[in-house]
Amino acid sequence: MPMKAPITVPTSTVARNALVAIAVVATGAAVYWLSDILTPLAMAIFLLIMIDGVKRSLATRTPVPERWAGVAALLLVTVGFLIAVAIIFYGARGFFVQTTDDAVLLGPRLDQILSDAYALFNVDAAPTATELLARADIPSYLSIVARQAQGVVTGTIFVMIYLGFLLASQNGFRRKLVGMFPDRTARGEALEVFQRVRGGVEGYLWVQTVTGAMICAAAWLLMRAVGLQNAEFWTFVIFIVGFIPVLGGAVAGLAPPLFALVQFESYWPALILLGGLQVILFVSGNFIQPRMQGDNQNIDPVVVLLALAFWGKVWGVVGMFLSTPLAVMAMAILAEFKGSRWMAILLSGDGEPYADEEAERPAPTASTRRRPGPKDAS
Repeated sequence: MPMKAPITVPTSTVARNALVAIAVVATGAAVYWLSDILTPLAMAIFLLIMIDGVKRSLATRTPVPERWAGVAALLLVTVGFLIAVAIIFYGARGFFVQTTDDAVLLGPRLDQILSDAYALFNVDAAPTATELLARADIPSYLSIVARQAQGVVTGTIFVMIYLGFLLASQNGFRRKLVGMFPDRTARGEALEVFQRVRGGVEGYLWVQTVTGAMICAAAWLLMRAVGLQNAEFWTFVIFIVGFIPVLGGAVAGLAPPLFALVQFESYWPALILLGGLQVILFVSGNFIQPRMQGDNQNIDPVVVLLALAFWGKVWGVVGMFLSTPLAVMAMAILAEFKGSRWMAILLSGDGEPYADEEAERPAPTASTRRRPGPKDAS
């Protein structure tokens, strides 16, 4: 049987793909090397999008004038961000201080947990908590925690500085847009791209905030009913990690039960917390979130996981927090250009990067030009 002739790829296509691959690798390396500069800038842009969304929501849904709506949105978002950082910093500090004060009481409890765990698997000679701590390099862990705490404070200062300059430069944005796109048609298409990016990020934030509040309310009631210490701190942690895909659910469902193992002499409170939190997260992730997000987060789950791994690698916790919004932004931008649309299709969950072609795009007129979308082809 004769061998089938290989597929011939034009030289221009090979060269273009090679240049794209090199550009992607170079961009990733630059993003990693400049993480100290780009991380607070990305968070500041994220806060700017939040401020703009809150401003437009207040201006359209309340009788507040647009100018004062902008001031209220700025205060609401910035104060909320600073309060969140303060709660995380001082809450974690108080938590570790209390844990250190109770270390004498925790030792026998940890020994009992280790003994029961080894007995469950029919293994003798269970190590004690003191022996395990002696094997661990505690000073190095404490130094890492101290550096992270210092990084949080420094990063917060730089985020506020970047945010101030971004707000000051907003007034000249329209003039810059006119200078970059003198043609009305090109300018309208650029505004469409911006509105898609903004709408996707705002939709993601809205869904995560509302569902996170529901999860936190149910989790707080469960933790208070069980009697877990620092229930309010754990509730806030669950809300924050809810913005981190995959990893956030694991932390929210496992961290409180693990600390309940240490606090209570019985294993039942930890088991109740574990089962209850898993039920809450399952109901939210499989019934509430899909109905609320609709097509706003039309991203393939594999892409979400890869984005989490990539941005977590280059930007740490901030990168994991921003991984899904950055994926939404990338898909919205790539979908607008013919040469990169295939990448947006791969990133999307259903093969249609545009959430709603008819609702999102304006009706064609004599002064606007509409490119065909995926639904037009069908």
